[in-house]
Amino acid sequence: MRLRFLKPALLAATAALALSACATATPYGPAGVDSRYGYADQRVDADRYRVSFSGNSVTSREQVEMALLLRAAEVTAESGYDWFSTVNRATDRDVRLQGIPDPFYRDRYSPFWGPSWRYYRRGYWSPWGDPFWGSRDFDVREIDRFEASAEIVMGRGPKPAGDPNAFDAREVIQNLGPRVTRPM
Repeated sequence: MRLRFLKPALLAATAALALSACATATPYGPAGVDSRYGYADQRVDADRYRVSFSGNSVTSREQVEMALLLRAAEVTAESGYDWFSTVNRATDRDVRLQGIPDPFYRDRYSPFWGPSWRYYRRGYWSPWGDPFWGSRDFDVREIDRFEASAEIVMGRGPKPAGDPNAFDAREVIQNLGPRVTRPM
């Protein structure tokens, strides 16, 4: 008797674990042919680059901006420079609403008509359904995706003291490197 209830419970738990493993933040790595998520950089001038990082719907704004600064610091160090300054920096937010029907609500008759005792009309509970038939039981989710981009100017020697947009490349790599999600 107990095995009959244990098997579906274990199956449901396994399915939930498998689905939760799919929803992970964008790992720190280059965007490519297989995925549009990750970092990209393009040389603009001898000491100037355009750097961007695009995250999926599970990657927070903070993670996207941290990955952008880390990539800017790596490009600076790889190019033989000591510091970089962000000239133009922006973070874009892409919002999408997704409606998912409630899996426990099923209208057996049609999408427009079905018995329902939920609508109160002229003093009586109506069995003919809600007149607002388009508003069935839906779970509406807001899905956010963030993409950060910056144009950086690189320099040698100590970073400018009065510039709040100037960063020491090695310090950024040391401080932010361990905090980004790496690919497995």
